[in-house]
Amino acid sequence: MSTATGELATAAPPGLSADLAAAHLRALGHRTERHPDGTLGLASGPLRLECRISWAGPVALPLRSEADVQAACGLMHVHGRRYGRPVPLGIGFASAAAGVLAATGALAALRAARLGAPHSGVEVSVAQAALLGIGQYLAAATADEPAEGEADEEGESDEEGEADEAAAGPGAPPFVSLDGVRFELEALEAEGWRRFWAALGADRRVVARAWRPFQLRYATALCPLPAALAAATATLPYRQLAELAAECGVTATEVAARATPGAGSAVPWRITPGGRAAVPGRPPGRGRGPLDGVTVVEVARRVQGPLAGHVLGLLGARVVRVEPPGGDPLRGVPPMAGPVSARFAALNRHKEVLEADLRSPAGRAAVRGAVAGADVLLHSLAPAKVPALGLDADSLTAVRPGLVHVQASGSGPERGPGPPLGTDYPVQAYSGLAALVTPPGEQVRPSLMTLCDVLGGLVCAEGAVAALEARERTGLAQRVESSLLSAARLLCRLGGGSGPAPSVPVCSDLAALAADPRLAPVLDRAGCALVRPPWTFRP
Repeated sequence: MSTATGELATAAPPGLSADLAAAHLRALGHRTERHPDGTLGLASGPLRLECRISWAGPVALPLRSEADVQAACGLMHVHGRRYGRPVPLGIGFASAAAGVLAATGALAALRAARLGAPHSGVEVSVAQAALLGIGQYLAAATADEPAEGEADEEGESDEEGEADEAAAGPGAPPFVSLDGVRFELEALEAEGWRRFWAALGADRRVVARAWRPFQLRYATALCPLPAALAAATATLPYRQLAELAAECGVTATEVAARATPGAGSAVPWRITPGGRAAVPGRPPGRGRGPLDGVTVVEVARRVQGPLAGHVLGLLGARVVRVEPPGGDPLRGVPPMAGPVSARFAALNRHKEVLEADLRSPAGRAAVRGAVAGADVLLHSLAPAKVPALGLDADSLTAVRPGLVHVQASGSGPERGPGPPLGTDYPVQAYSGLAALVTPPGEQVRPSLMTLCDVLGGLVCAEGAVAALEARERTGLAQRVESSLLSAARLLCRLGGGSGPAPSVPVCSDLAALAADPRLAPVLDRAGCALVRPPWTFRP
């Protein structure tokens, strides 16, 4: 395959990415072979293709390591916002994302080949994986309208000041209990948030003022909170705080002091076959990608599920997104890129929309009707709620024989049938991933970059494509389970500290990064900068 633009001849190929892709493909029963130039040969029965992973790909930057990619492509900048300076992640996050994307592209190509549209190779780069991983932040930084809290009265950027406040402010989570336990707090609704802090005697005006930055931390990678909240948690031992949180509908999660890399499965998804498929897939058309002809119904919010659906769409699938009547409220969250939120566009552009209220019989019937003509149902609903909605795999067998049923959860089965809120930062805390991404000399705390949401979305999409390929190969329906926790375990197992970058400028401004002509081949502009599909497929 051709040498990627900007790739240095002296750069060793990204071995961690290739190892991860090969391990996932082998776990699915495919044969792999590593070539000296880093190309991965893949064989499945009579089918053959090559998968090449490079550092830079079409990005015209001199990248030759994980540290280079993190520095040049904005990961250090986003991760370091809470510290007020760019900070290496300390793990091979971009390499892991590239490995997952490489396996996903290879599986999509294999499926297309089984249906009569052969590919001889697929190519992806670590730089493109990194940019896809910060897609929401990149879109927000380049939107036509400034993000909330990012402009002062004169219209000048105030992001640097916010970063300084976050770095210096003693109120940012994790919180510390009376007996010295550091913990993350998660609240999805304002009422539970207010009840928890009211029970600790915090001033209600302080609590109300803190809710917005607490909510926005997923979008901004900043969480400057008043010191009074930290003082309030220091009045009770952790056990009492955790019990109080549960009573109020919020979750307290102790921050593990170290990672447990041996825990969990060797792969971040579980795929099990179901009944025989009634309708075989059809060959993809020209130009739309190897999943052209596949229809996905997506019932998901936040990042993990929508990103998984977005990846399937980037591969050519038709994605029908189920939203509540009136549309997803996140569509209107600043900054706006034309008529829609820039962050929302980064994950959901090109998706069709079906408005349906899952609380009503008519809404559930509408979703089941959409599933009847689909190949994949992708959801991030709480597993305990799925059967009551009639969206579990068993219930949908009669609606769509041969369906690929994909579940993206927070904790999967590891934490039992009634797990606590499994969102990004609690999962980082529980898994020990937080310990790996904390800079040396600092108290352990999760990254405010959504590491688990992003990798969780990528591994969910990988599992979905693997299941589609298995359906064509075996004629059987498939069930896929993945979780944020499984993604965190994967990162803990890989490790791969990023080290220093060999003379690559460190990005400190995402808008400037997006304007760099050397990134032009991998970015689109539609009211904001949007990351193009990270794969190149060779017929």
